[in-house]
Amino acid sequence: MRIAHFCDSHAGRPDGVSRSAALTVALLRSAGHEVDFYDPASVPSVPLPGRQLRIGSPWFRCRPADLVHAHTTGPIGMTGFRMAAAWQVPLVVTWHTDLVAYGDAYPEVPAGASWCALQLRLGWSPREFLELTRPGPPRRARLVVLGQGMFARMTAAIAPSPKTAAGFHEFATAGRLPQVCVLPTPVVLRPRARSPRQGSVVLSVGRATAEKNPELLLSAFAQLLPDKPDARLILLGVRLGRAKLARRISALGLTDHVEVLPPVPPAQVAAFYDRADVLAFASTTDTQSLVLAEAEASGLPAVVADPALADRPGGAPPRFTCDPAPSTFAAALHRMLTDAALRATVTADGMKATEAYTPDVYLVRLVDLYQRL
Repeated sequence: MRIAHFCDSHAGRPDGVSRSAALTVALLRSAGHEVDFYDPASVPSVPLPGRQLRIGSPWFRCRPADLVHAHTTGPIGMTGFRMAAAWQVPLVVTWHTDLVAYGDAYPEVPAGASWCALQLRLGWSPREFLELTRPGPPRRARLVVLGQGMFARMTAAIAPSPKTAAGFHEFATAGRLPQVCVLPTPVVLRPRARSPRQGSVVLSVGRATAEKNPELLLSAFAQLLPDKPDARLILLGVRLGRAKLARRISALGLTDHVEVLPPVPPAQVAAFYDRADVLAFASTTDTQSLVLAEAEASGLPAVVADPALADRPGGAPPRFTCDPAPSTFAAALHRMLTDAALRATVTADGMKATEAYTPDVYLVRLVDLYQRL
């Protein structure tokens, strides 16, 4: 089987999309499938000033394939949409990013949405395009319409979590959706036990931009400190918005308790999991979060401020979650840091789930989906 994969995110970016796409391609190739991979490193692309991002050209030559798998909906991903239609083959799309939730966070989302609408020939009027320039409900409604246009062209939509699959309902057209498959990306870290810890190091891994909810994390940590004055917060993976983040840390009186670090290669993140006592996950816009599964594989318990992400890829009991409010998040972090029995249970459940959901399991399910299509 020849599969063409299209992804607008490139290797080296601090996001899970590029890593998921690259892992998928590597697993398919190792199983003997012929895979063409189109990303900003393999097609003409230009850097986006001020961002660790390259914009790929939508005009490049592609070899015909038996199936198209798009991981994004930028210029390269939309080329995948066009090629699937031209070759008359199934189109599979993994919905890695909550397009609607990111609409007000990144200026390139409305601009890219306009491009997508033109490529899909949705026939919008000038007034409808202008709705993308209006933050809040008008933009959100227009992005939902765009999502409906995308889903109408998919043969199958892969959701990285049950949370994401549940959100697909708003993209249905006349009550119909393409085939939906819940298929989380696995992690390649092998589950490993570590010596029991009872320290006070709170770790957050990932961007500190608005969609990741750093305000919730910092506010919760400020409420945690009176009860845990020795607590430290490590923010790993911060590149954009460092000045704004530093001002907020100072305003909350957290300067002596918070360490802000830039992204490091994935292989080096494991060392930070080993240093920490709990992973604090504040985002409510993630579709899966590889960070959670990596922490679980490393034996690091997590507190997740998004009850919709309670399901683990490998099953097992649900994750330890709380409502996304500073007081409840602070209370949950305090309990995880002080309740040894809870820590042991959450750690064991996380490692069990990771052991059950290996890259081989993911590959078998993905190939089965391809063959059924």
